[in-house]
Amino acid sequence: MTASSASSGLSGSSASARCGGEETEDSGLLAALLDGMDAALVAFAADRTVTHWNHEAERILGWTPAEAVGRTGLTGWAARKEDADGIEAALTAAMRSPARQVHEFALLTKDGHRVLVRTQSSAVRGPDGRVAGVYCAFSEVHTQMDLERSIALSEALFEDASWGVVLIDADLRPAVVNAHAARTMGVGRTALLGRPLGDLLVQGVEELECALQHVLAEGAPPAVAEMWVTLRSEEVELPRRCWRSGFVRLASPLAEEPVPLGVAWLFQDITEAKRTEQENSLVRFRAHQLHRAGRAAAECPDPAEAAAVHLDFALAGFADHGLVDLATKPAPAPYGAVAEDDAYESSEGEDACDARATTCGLVRTLASPAGSPGPCEAFSATGIPVPYAPGHPAFQAYERRGSVRSSAGPVPAEDWAAARNWPDGTVHGLCVVLRSRGRTLGVLTFLRSPVRRPFDRADADYAEEVAARIAASLDLAGAASA
Repeated sequence: MTASSASSGLSGSSASARCGGEETEDSGLLAALLDGMDAALVAFAADRTVTHWNHEAERILGWTPAEAVGRTGLTGWAARKEDADGIEAALTAAMRSPARQVHEFALLTKDGHRVLVRTQSSAVRGPDGRVAGVYCAFSEVHTQMDLERSIALSEALFEDASWGVVLIDADLRPAVVNAHAARTMGVGRTALLGRPLGDLLVQGVEELECALQHVLAEGAPPAVAEMWVTLRSEEVELPRRCWRSGFVRLASPLAEEPVPLGVAWLFQDITEAKRTEQENSLVRFRAHQLHRAGRAAAECPDPAEAAAVHLDFALAGFADHGLVDLATKPAPAPYGAVAEDDAYESSEGEDACDARATTCGLVRTLASPAGSPGPCEAFSATGIPVPYAPGHPAFQAYERRGSVRSSAGPVPAEDWAAARNWPDGTVHGLCVVLRSRGRTLGVLTFLRSPVRRPFDRADADYAEEVAARIAASLDLAGAASA
């Protein structure tokens, strides 16, 4: 043998070896792919001979690849004869169709049980374009339906849900926002994606981020949470909103160990319902306080003491201080004269009182302790008026025979309370008139510190109810001393 011929023969042997190795590698790769599929797969040649059968098909039907490969069709072993005609017709139609075909079949397990499966069949074509066979991927119907339900649920949540749904990634940034959430937040569905939550919320962002971090670390909380938040806006100051929120930790189903993908945050705006609930609770509490005050005052032998009891009960949860100033001479009013419907806003900086109101004089009669909590104290009848300046809210209330609200505003001046002869730290005031038997007896003043909100119309209604009871007691005390 010549050197050239020997070399040629070696080269041919090497080429054959490489070709065989590649085929072996391709076969191994194909087997690994088929066995790693989540769906069961069976493939048929053009003569209906089974050529492939993966482990998922073995798990569902019980037939091993060795028992399945090489059989002709499914009739008699993987399908009953009564069901075989429909299966054969569907596979034949799939071989002739350019598109994938979806059917539901009843197959037979190795132990004789029928299993309803959903199949996707498609023709397999050779290099020349001719049909070489057909493959059929299938899974149990209930498994497929569970998957379809999950997909349908996801699509419904992100399109038609009445709850806001936001998917938060592990970096606490929105990844997906549904339509309802976008409307509630007043932004587009893509405006917040990938941005910090602080770009969305002014208040409540710390509480929300703490909840999200807890869910990522510990899992979903056992109950929903109610969070008060304020949306960020550069144009106007938006009111606080209450969102009832639930959280679900998301983990990858493909990982061997749970790997957090983020948190599904579901929320619903319950601001109106929450405020209604708070208002009803406040009304019940105030009605209970009035009831308790009336029972306690009925046990007081001195009407002036009964007036102090009414003021003590009224302060609980309502105001920080209470003052009762009586006029040196009660002023009568024409029959039918009433205050305006709404509590008057004090016109600070203007002399809003006429000469009658300014010169009448208001004498301090009752007051709550300014330094420490305690019962209201009665003042001796000195007859010296309180040095209120003209235009004081108490004078305005006396003149109008109604309620007057006054507030220092968001940035109160240092001497705001002192200028009105009110205790230090006062930023909100409410003056209501004391009326009894058609006469104006004086003014009742409630004061609040910065930790409380300004007085509103509902507060004025409650204060007027308290003032009517205090006025009746003080009128009785004056009549008894006369």
